[in-house]
Amino acid sequence: MALRAQTMVRGALDAFVTKDSAAARTVCAADDSVDQLLEQIFRELLTYMIQDPAAIARGMRLSFVAKYIERIADHATNVAELVTYMIEGEIIRHTGGRPTP
Repeated sequence: MALRAQTMVRGALDAFVTKDSAAARTVCAADDSVDQLLEQIFRELLTYMIQDPAAIARGMRLSFVAKYIERIADHATNVAELVTYMIEGEIIRHTGGRPTP
């Protein structure tokens, strides 16, 4: 998950520097996979915490770390959306990087 978020940040910054809207849209599309990983991690941690109440403190800290990494990916997506707007003049927020009809 962290590697995907790191790749997204790098991709968003590279898209900005090179003015590449296709690369920016690729970053936007990658956000869904990070969101899915967050959900998976949350479910797994919840299972461990239910099975072993002594693991609740550790599970909560790991859950927070996963959420923070997901927010980093969200910020990379926001940068990529702004890069697309800067290059194409098209607002793609809340579309997952897909063109609006």
